[in-house]
Amino acid sequence: MENHPHQPGQEIVVTENGPYVVTGGVALSVQVIGTNAAGESWEWEPGEDVPAGVTYALCRCGRSGKAPFCDGTHAKVDFDGAETASREPYDTQKAVQDGATLILEDVRSLCAEARFCDAVKNVWDSLDQTDDPAVRERVLKEVARCPSGRLIVLDKGTGQRVEPELPPSIGVVQDPSQNCSGPLWVRGGIPLRSQEGASYEARNRMTLCRCGQSANKPFCDGSHLKAGYRDGMPDNTREAPSPAV
Repeated sequence: MENHPHQPGQEIVVTENGPYVVTGGVALSVQVIGTNAAGESWEWEPGEDVPAGVTYALCRCGRSGKAPFCDGTHAKVDFDGAETASREPYDTQKAVQDGATLILEDVRSLCAEARFCDAVKNVWDSLDQTDDPAVRERVLKEVARCPSGRLIVLDKGTGQRVEPELPPSIGVVQDPSQNCSGPLWVRGGIPLRSQEGASYEARNRMTLCRCGQSANKPFCDGSHLKAGYRDGMPDNTREAPSPAV
């Protein structure tokens, strides 16, 4: 995958049966899945910035009373945070679908069920119509809004991947149309390291589980929807406590 700029020292570490420890002063904010008139996922609506320090710990057990931050509850509930996701690069996992003017790459296991790809007409069924400028624009928009990076498009004219410009940052996803809270949306190629110290491939768009239920940890697999996970954030802002590991 292409490299993305991030500040020296910025990193996310998955701790053993504990939180994600974020270093390097990564900006944290609420990001809301906004819908169109038909109730389909359509736009990202920026929410409040969440005050956080240079180093902070984000809950991944789904039980913290200080969400999105860790409060040590994982130790009390014997959270099993074993990492089960593949560490193979995106390019070795992807399926490829050819279209009129775009090529779609897809790693199904990364899906976070944000549903941008299904608005109006799903991207897979739209590829053959991307010689229509309006359809092409919609497909590019839908894929760019996929937070997990499951979907990537290539421009057949240039042979280049089309990626949104995303500053290194983390979004705390809220999904009001589904009455639940979503994953952590990691943007801009921030390095992600496993509890054993191994590096996952740095990608422009990733989603990390924070409900504790994913079968593809540390990545989100959409389990927050079935679980009806709600993080309890009353006003979308919280002061960051000292890291609890």
